[in-house]
Amino acid sequence: MEKPTADVTLYLVTDSTGFLEEDFLARVEKACRGGITLLQLREKERSGREYFRLALKVKEIANRYHIPLLIDDRVDIAFAAGADGVHVGQSDLPVKEARRLLGPHKIIGATAKTVPQALEAQEQGADYLGVGAIFPTTTKVVTILTPVETLNQICRAVSIPVAAIGGLNAQNLSILQNSPISGVSVVSAIIKQEDPEKAARELKKAVLSLPERRHMP
Repeated sequence: MEKPTADVTLYLVTDSTGFLEEDFLARVEKACRGGITLLQLREKERSGREYFRLALKVKEIANRYHIPLLIDDRVDIAFAAGADGVHVGQSDLPVKEARRLLGPHKIIGATAKTVPQALEAQEQGADYLGVGAIFPTTTKVVTILTPVETLNQICRAVSIPVAAIGGLNAQNLSILQNSPISGVSVVSAIIKQEDPEKAARELKKAVLSLPERRHMP
């Protein structure tokens, strides 16, 4: 079995809050059509059974577009749903334990807000890092702002891809003009837009035009 590529160029993290399931799934599909490169299903409020059921439906969409699907936090849901991996935060299961449970052929991403956290995650086997929040966000997740300077230090300290996260959109992406990131991770900038496909396409174009972006296969 070959491990999928953790291409974080345009990494969509979902938020189904306020959407009927049919509308939410349609938005995910439109985002896939718009060119996202990685997809994370994040459901903080659902029961394990509901999370699993939704993961199966989202996995069907992701498979059609050959986009790896990761599950936020829940290694059990990722395993049960046959997802391509998991993303763990600093308060979740450690990277090395997620790797032990899921094996070598799954993507494991980790959140890092400092250089020591980033180095530890890399050492434990993380495939990529999510670093932020660069700007305040509208999601229900508690966010602590990360200076761009810290983001840049993390990028230079590790050899795995780094995605900037937190309140980013096509209008404010210029703050990352000189950052050696590999991509950006967004929620509202795609999923909450009137036309998620168009939003994804425009944002991807903006990310690809960042002069210092570090491409990683």
